[in-house]
Amino acid sequence: MIVPKLTGAAAVIVDSDGKILLVKHSYGKNNWELPGGKGEDNESAEETAQREVFEEVGLEVSIEELTGVYYEAVHDMHHFVFIADNVNHQVPQPTSPEIVECGFYSKDELPKPISDFTCNRIEHALNPDRKQLFHTVGPRQWFE
Repeated sequence: MIVPKLTGAAAVIVDSDGKILLVKHSYGKNNWELPGGKGEDNESAEETAQREVFEEVGLEVSIEELTGVYYEAVHDMHHFVFIADNVNHQVPQPTSPEIVECGFYSKDELPKPISDFTCNRIEHALNPDRKQLFHTVGPRQWFE
C-alpha cells in the first residue's frame, strides 16, 4: 500500500497596520500559529491555505505569493506558506472548535506560547529580500 506524502499550507495575512493574523489552538500546547493545516485529497497547496483560513477564522482570502516550502522530516511533510489577502476586509473570528482565539499581532510582540517554526515562517514571509524558498525544519523550539 502506498502512503501519500503529507502536505500542509498556511497563510500569512497582514492587516493595514502591518500586524500578522495568528490563531490560538484548543489542543496540544494551546499555542499560537498561522492559520493553516493539512491538505486534503485532490487539493492544491493554495486551495488548502484558502480552505483552512476559511474554516478556522471565516475569512475569504486570495493567495498572493509563495514565501516558503518547509520540509519537516519527523512527519515526512512539506508545509507551504503563502502571503494571502483578506479579500473582503472581514474581521476574523474563530469558526472552528480547533481555534479558541485569533487576532493580529506585531511581529515584535508575538503572543506565547509560539514555536520557532511559526516565528521563522513569519520572518521569511515578511522579508522582501528572501533568497531561499526551501527550508528543513528540525524539532520545534517553544517560546513560553
